[in-house]
Amino acid sequence: MSSIEGNETIIAQGVKVEGEFYSDGNVVIDGELKGSISTAMGLSVGNSAKIHANVSAQSAVIAGEVKGNINAIDSIELLASSVVTGDIETNLISVAPGARVNGKVTMGKVSSNRGDEVVDNEE
Repeated sequence: MSSIEGNETIIAQGVKVEGEFYSDGNVVIDGELKGSISTAMGLSVGNSAKIHANVSAQSAVIAGEVKGNINAIDSIELLASSVVTGDIETNLISVAPGARVNGKVTMGKVSSNRGDEVVDNEE
């Protein structure tokens, strides 16, 4: 059984997408994408994927190549085969042995349009 809530967009291996890409549901990329990608839910980047774009998602699991900045509001998981060239901004990160990152990693208050974001007002 599948749920209507589980909208999923798949960019299969061999498919090339260029431009601005936005989705309200989960996105699975095994092909190539150039431009920008934004999803309100999860992003999964497969082993064969090559992304040359800035990425924005609720959470992300990266196994392929990403050249661009990644903003994952909740979390990002970099698998052993992942290669990221760009800055990462997230609340929680998991990096497997063998994963490669060339860029700055910032954890904590992630920029988003969500109203439930924690704001530090100590002073």
